[in-house]
Amino acid sequence: MNKKVLSFGELLLRISPAANYETAEKQPMTLYIGGAEANVATALAGWKVPVKYCTVLPDNFMSKHVIDYLEYKGIYTSSVLFGGNRIGVYYLERGADLKGSMVYDREYSSFSQIKPGTIDWDKVFRGVSWFNFSAISPALNANVANVCLEAVEAAAAKGITISLDLNYRARLWQYGLSPVEVITPMAKHCDVLMGNVWSANSLLGIPVNENIHQYKSKDAYIEQALLTSKAIMEQFPKCKTVANTFRFDGNANQIRYYTTLYTNQQLLQSPEFTCEGVVDRSGSGDCFMAGLIYGLYNELPAQEVLNYATAAAFGKLQEQGDTTEQDVFTVSKHKNGN
Repeated sequence: MNKKVLSFGELLLRISPAANYETAEKQPMTLYIGGAEANVATALAGWKVPVKYCTVLPDNFMSKHVIDYLEYKGIYTSSVLFGGNRIGVYYLERGADLKGSMVYDREYSSFSQIKPGTIDWDKVFRGVSWFNFSAISPALNANVANVCLEAVEAAAAKGITISLDLNYRARLWQYGLSPVEVITPMAKHCDVLMGNVWSANSLLGIPVNENIHQYKSKDAYIEQALLTSKAIMEQFPKCKTVANTFRFDGNANQIRYYTTLYTNQQLLQSPEFTCEGVVDRSGSGDCFMAGLIYGLYNELPAQEVLNYATAAAFGKLQEQGDTTEQDVFTVSKHKNGN
């Protein structure tokens, strides 16, 4: 039996204005199941990678429906814990970027109340070869950050591959510790780090050229990705793969998207994807992380890993909701460009 990927983080309910204008008068809001790590798990399960999900949910009827949904998607839920009183929620404007029109309602959620020593990591990591989490969880509070460090250290001790999505949410870091001092001890155990050059600066203290936007040059961004990737590997020698994403909203609602992958002292570039308009920005980065894990888990060549992850992330921009419905065939068909 193939070893599983474990995805750990908070499951969230997202509420957004209805996408269908024709039905909006009757039902003006739509609810989606999301959360970065749940999005990754859903994508991987859809691509036939054995994956289980660890989170904390309240013991009520709503959680039972959530568990049914996760299991329907093919995700193992035996590591879900029950406690607390509520599932975290966030509100997002239709088609908006998570860094823009978003409101969190996560305080006192079941996941945010977790404390070190609560999870039996020996049990949770049984049959697991890969552990994935994001920098969103440690941003919630000191207890959750300590649980994440606990998980990373337990995974590292077992020789499990560890990936970290360098998601930076400034509005979450409100408990007195700086992101760099919290994330750095975790990053030193990671084999794969994914994000962008700005999140690496915010979360790891990796230098970034503050004037880079003035150049309006793809070459400048690629060069910065190379410098950032080298600096990460120098600071965190265990890391073998660094990925950076670039997404730009241009004139006439045009989107440009491309990525880089640094491994074996070589920087690889993806094809550049463009489109007119985006259906839903939420979950695209999670889809990219899932694509990286998919490719590396299946030991694909590095360029194929990057192209698959990039195509998956770009395809997610044209899907409603937080999770992707793309199958492997659909993603692979577009991995060499639009």
